Amino acid sequence: MVFSSPIFLFLFLPLVLVVYFISPKSFKNIILLIASLLFYAWGEPVYIGLMLISIVFNYFWALGLGKSLGKTKKRKKSALIFLIIGVAINLGLLFYFKYAVFAIAVLNKATIHLNISPIILSDIHLPVGISFFTFHTISYLVDIYRRLFKPQKNLFTLALYVSFFPQLIAGPIIRYHTIAAQLEKRQVTFD
Repeated sequence: MVFSSPIFLFLFLPLVLVVYFISPKSFKNIILLIASLLFYAWGEPVYIGLMLISIVFNYFWALGLGKSLGKTKKRKKSALIFLIIGVAINLGLLFYFKYAVFAIAVLNKATIHLNISPIILSDIHLPVGISFFTFHTISYLVDIYRRLFKPQKNLFTLALYVSFFPQLIAGPIIRYHTIAAQLEKRQVTFD
């Protein structure tokens, strides 16, 4: 679904706004999360599972990262290793979908003169928004490491941060610490 499409402008967005504003305060994040997942599934139904796996992985990884933070040098070193591994896993996911085919093609061209059989890799479909949700999860891990925030205890709140539909496919990448307070408590004004 595209933001400028009639189905978004005249059906999806108005329906989400109406349901959001008539819902009790305790359901507003769930409404936005469901709307965000439906928005993503509209364009990438096959890869919604990939985004959910990324969210769940980073939720538990951040909890582990938070526990590894400490005041001793040994604890700081283990937290840094935890962060590096988490970022590497997230970048590995992004690399696979965005650059694996290119990297294999370059490798095959480099090894053609060595009589090595080429690696055959079929085209990999690039999931819409993978860069945005991957960089959001990396930003979240970095903010936890920097102690700007403690790890989010609510999986659904983290999922909303990662999948929030107004910025999922068009950006910008929003740092977790800039939106964390609004995920917990926000005030909507007429303006």
